[in-house]
Amino acid sequence: MFNRRAVRYNSLFTETSPMPKPHSSDLLQFTAKGIWCPRADIFIDPWKPVKKAMITHGHSDHSRYGSESYLTTTTAGPAIKYRLGNINLQTINFGEKININGVNFSFHPAGHILGSAQIRVEYKGEVWVASGDYKLENDGLAEPFEPIKCDTFITESTFGLPVYDWKPQEEIFANINNWWKRNSDAGKVTFITGYSLGKAQRILQGLDSSIGSIYTHGAVENINEVMRAQGVSLPPTIRVTKEIPIKDYHKNLILAPPSALNSSWMKKFKPISIGIASGWMTLRGARRRKAVDKGFVLSDHVDWKDLNRVVSETEASKVIVTHGYTAVYSKYLNDQGIEAVAAKTEFTGESIDSDESEK
Repeated sequence: MFNRRAVRYNSLFTETSPMPKPHSSDLLQFTAKGIWCPRADIFIDPWKPVKKAMITHGHSDHSRYGSESYLTTTTAGPAIKYRLGNINLQTINFGEKININGVNFSFHPAGHILGSAQIRVEYKGEVWVASGDYKLENDGLAEPFEPIKCDTFITESTFGLPVYDWKPQEEIFANINNWWKRNSDAGKVTFITGYSLGKAQRILQGLDSSIGSIYTHGAVENINEVMRAQGVSLPPTIRVTKEIPIKDYHKNLILAPPSALNSSWMKKFKPISIGIASGWMTLRGARRRKAVDKGFVLSDHVDWKDLNRVVSETEASKVIVTHGYTAVYSKYLNDQGIEAVAAKTEFTGESIDSDESEK
């Protein structure tokens, strides 16, 4: 089976083509199109169309339409295919190695969302890891994070400040369910928002369905259907439709994407109580800024302590810091004696202002 798969990958990713000249000796380089491996002529999570793209996960800042061919993990593939449509997509299992022009690539769990991966790149004993987005807490849905030793580690820093310190998700879900129960007793419709791919399904797994029925916005339910079709077990949900009388939603919960916040669509379900699940709810004023009733600190990214734990476990001698508190965190690492630089990318991390970053 491995050989058949290797042939398929080689035909897609190793065909002979003119190769741009490397502008430095780095195994991975940051270019105007994305993170590039010159020797293999392949990009990781490119933000502009390229010939060959390796994709860490399906969020829209890492997985973009327009490239000629894509390679991702087996479990990330269905959602990426659904979101990007008619693309040339191949998949690979976690830990399986492919060799492109002498460079070994493999995908390893990132724990961010279902199928999310870190990409390990090795050439002549030198190892780089592009981590994409990641978290350490096992949410029971995403494949648990796997630390990888490397020489150079490319890391996000979305929540790269000591103020970001996540509590166990069981505590957060208990707060969400208590809030829903109070709303239900008051005859209100409970709205909670989370990005349609990943965060929404994580929230769904933590909801107490004994309180009432769980309804879903179409964007969320579409992803639920994709995941169920690939064998993922999710709690029962009901798609919100205009055929269902508004009174039927009272005392129940609607799971929606951030784009629905304070929309005319949402307001027609009154009386309502609105909550948002995001790491940004750590910050004073974030809930007020988004005009919601409750903010729950729940993120699919590492907090400060886990970010530092991962950097330590990689034993990397150099760290490249992307999206987030890049300047602050790279300075912190340098002060700790770890060589670190900040790199500009088009990755957004979990953005309080963006409905399309899908984190």
